[in-house]
Formats: sequence, structure tokens, C-alpha cells
Amino acid sequence: MLILAAANLPAVATAFAAGTPASIAVASKSTIGRTWPIAEPDALSEIEAKVATLPNDMSKAFGPRDKWTALKAAPLGAAGADRVRSVVPFYTLDFDITLPDGKTLYPKGFTFNPLTYVKLPQRLVVVHPRDLGWALRNARASDFILLSALGAQNGDAIGLSEKTGRPIYILEERVKQRLGLTVAPVIVEQSGTKLVLTEYGPKSRASTAQVKGATR
Repeated sequence: MLILAAANLPAVATAFAAGTPASIAVASKSTIGRTWPIAEPDALSEIEAKVATLPNDMSKAFGPRDKWTALKAAPLGAAGADRVRSVVPFYTLDFDITLPDGKTLYPKGFTFNPLTYVKLPQRLVVVHPRDLGWALRNARASDFILLSALGAQNGDAIGLSEKTGRPIYILEERVKQRLGLTVAPVIVEQSGTKLVLTEYGPKSRASTAQVKGATR
């Protein structure tokens, strides 16, 4: 049954009059108004019932992870030198946005910069699998690490997450296009209403590894 709870109002009034916290005086709950049974089935029960019908090991149904198309990362070239550039991720509507009365609020083709309204709370550290160690050394705790493909080298994001103890994601093609990515390693962070892409060449990656090793 759906129960509507309310405080004991006389007790609250007495508590305030006496100068004591209302939470001390309120010790009971009441059912106020009509109640009805919940008609919808319990969502958790439905999920549990569905899971019970599935095989214990679902991996056998999908085959080896290296064959999963869902884990294929978007490819990027290798950064040949250090470079810093900026990108404005403009977005163009491909449909009209209308109000309930049919009036057009934003027409198809309207272009805007999402960074005018939102703040990217973390950096994106995009690397090839071979540079994952570099990413782990340089990524902040709040950063997202994304794997990009390099030729036939794709990397297993699930396996690497389990091995390193840190969530690792794949770079999707649509994210690659939206951010204007061309090479890796690259760190993407917001600066005002634009994205700053800092690309790291071989020399920077090597020197960073040496400095980190010397401080251990």
C-alpha cells in the first residue's frame, strides 16, 4: 500500500512552544487521506525475473571480446610533435524544436556552441593502447581515459580496466568527430567557450616517463 506520512502537528507546535527541537517531539507518523495499491509491478522484481532466465555465463553467447564490434575504438594517427590547438564544438540542429502550441523555438539548421551553456567537469586523456602507461601517470583522478585504435592495435578496455583498477573507455567515432581529434596522445580540456587540445609528441612522452621514474 502507498502510505502518505505526515508529522504529528500538535507535537510540533508543543515542541516549538517549549523551545525544543521538533525532531525530538515528533515520534509518530500518520496515514492521511485515501490510499490505493500500486498497480505497476515492482521494477526490481521484473529485472531479477528476467536475469533468472539468462545463462550464467553470457560471454559464451557473444564470443571473444576482441571480436566485439562495440569495443572497436575510433582510430587516430600518432602525434609526431607537441602541438596545442583549440576547437569550438559547434552543433547544428537537424530537426525543428517546437513548443506544445506548435510555435518553432529553434529551427532546423540552428547552430550553437554547447560550451556557452555547460562546463566540462573533467579532462579527456585520449591515447593509443601502447601509451596507456603514459596516460595513467599523467591523468588526474577526475580525468576520463579513452583508448583510440592505432592500425590493428585496438586494446581491450574492459580487461585493461580490470588490470589497472581504473575505468578506461573507448573513443567513439562520433566523439572523435565532435572534438576534432586527429592524433593521440592528446588531452582535451575546456577553456571558456572552447576546447583546448594538447597533443604530445614522442619527445614529451619520453621525458615525462623519465621524470616520473626519477621521482619514485
